[in-house]
Amino acid sequence: MRLLVVNADDFGLSRGVNDGILEAHTHGIVTSASLMVLGAAAADAARAATGLGALSVGLHFVADDDVDLGDPDRAAQSFHAQLERFRELTGRDPTHVDSHHHVHSQSAATRATFSRLVEPLGVPLRGQASVAYVGAFWAQWQPGVTKLRYVRRPFLLHLVRAKVLAGLTELACHPARITGDFSSRYLAERAVELATLTEPGLREAIEELGVELVSFHGWKADHAESAAD
Repeated sequence: MRLLVVNADDFGLSRGVNDGILEAHTHGIVTSASLMVLGAAAADAARAATGLGALSVGLHFVADDDVDLGDPDRAAQSFHAQLERFRELTGRDPTHVDSHHHVHSQSAATRATFSRLVEPLGVPLRGQASVAYVGAFWAQWQPGVTKLRYVRRPFLLHLVRAKVLAGLTELACHPARITGDFSSRYLAERAVELATLTEPGLREAIEELGVELVSFHGWKADHAESAAD
């Protein structure tokens, strides 16, 4: 079975980002989101997600400028602080863990550190465990060079066709409504992502490829069952 989680990063970064993610979930193919608990609109995101039981919500870890992630103790201190904040905001544990700019996988040492930190939660860490990761739905493969075809429907369906194999795959995205409440080198591209992710008939086109859209809900139970087998 080919299962696909479409996960929106940066939940909580701003109200415009929140609105885009919520729209892409309610009217599009986004099934999951990663909450940036240090974001300006994190509390707003957590409140909104409370009423959306189908949306799995994970922790989008953000590295503080003064934290050396190469130091396991400092990394653990920062991670646990953000995990506790996640619990305060949502009232539960994250369904998955990833990080802003993929800092958790910047070296073999940090990958090992975060693997140990996440293991007690029993949830997937992006790029590890039994969940394949696709990050190519992104309009700036070269820093500062935007190519919108990489966040349009034809390329998205190409990724689903070519990269979503048997088992569970995560495809990352960054939809947002551009409302002037945050700045980024990746800004207008987010609006295009939102338009693509909410295109009519996209869900049906994905299903016609033999792929089922799912969230991270139930991953722990399914993973435990698979391990037992």
